[in-house]
Amino acid sequence: MFEPTIKDIAKLCGVGVSTVSRAINNHPDINPETKEKILQTIEEYGYVPNNSARNLKRADAKAIAVLVKGMSNLFFANMIEIIEGECKKKHYSMELSYLEADEDEVDMAQKLIKEKRLRGIIFLGGIFSHSEEKLKKLSVPFVFSTVGAIPENISKSLYSNICVDDRRESKRMVDYLIGLGHRKIAILVAEAEEEHSIGRLRLEGYYDALRDSDIEINPRLVCHTSQKMIPFSMNSGYMTAKKLLAGGEEFTALYAVADTLAIGAARALYEAGRIVPRDVSVSGYDGIELANYVTPSLTTIRQPIERMARDTARLLFDIISGKRQHQHIVYEAELLERESTRAIV
Repeated sequence: MFEPTIKDIAKLCGVGVSTVSRAINNHPDINPETKEKILQTIEEYGYVPNNSARNLKRADAKAIAVLVKGMSNLFFANMIEIIEGECKKKHYSMELSYLEADEDEVDMAQKLIKEKRLRGIIFLGGIFSHSEEKLKKLSVPFVFSTVGAIPENISKSLYSNICVDDRRESKRMVDYLIGLGHRKIAILVAEAEEEHSIGRLRLEGYYDALRDSDIEINPRLVCHTSQKMIPFSMNSGYMTAKKLLAGGEEFTALYAVADTLAIGAARALYEAGRIVPRDVSVSGYDGIELANYVTPSLTTIRQPIERMARDTARLLFDIISGKRQHQHIVYEAELLERESTRAIV
């Protein structure tokens, strides 16, 4: 794979090396048109100004990157800690990067591969929206962990994937609420509705449960977070629940597709004079530690966070060392019945 040097960029642009250096360092002593041409060439050819790293042998690198989508999502905190522990056991360093919802994690991965001489990548969270052609440009093994569904047209020999079946587990939670006697069940959903997003899969599970129990789907009970909000934050849950309450539609249970949304929603219910679970049963999804310590403690679907994190790291290291091929693993989650839900007559 061609990895251009600063001399290559200078030759392509018809300028000297010092001019390229000034463009990279945003020096004022350079013609704006020349600077723009140089920067466009750098982007086109993927040049990374890191000569010392480029000249080292990639085989000697002992680093992986963990790219996290969702800066406010508490679900990932424990996973990151466990992955870091597995890295230390293998004497690897871990490059941790948090990305905003609109940032491209594969573009970031390509940049880090060049800058940090990575041996592998773990993608945590986010929505899968990449072509096979783009993924093939990644020159190191990678594992998608807790990422939304991956399209069938992406070759499974290209990547590894570790997750739970979000649609199935979400249906299980709504089936549980129906089993408690609830028929008017509201749902809080993160704004993103892309076909393969986690939020979309959990919403589809909600629809599946209602259809299987012959409960009419009421669109006024499907409440989405605002595009201006951080999708899985407690504030999003709080504000979205306030919007739901303002709509005046009756409901006896509220299911949020993330624990953080459910915790925020419980606050909005409290401020509206609704007591959980006496007036409204509330449930979440993920199984974050905080859900067990709020009052009342939150009924939730707990993903096997520790196991998934440990297996994600170990799988990546095995692929790097040639011990294993790519794997696609789906885990069972656990429904935890706590204080925030109750049966109704």
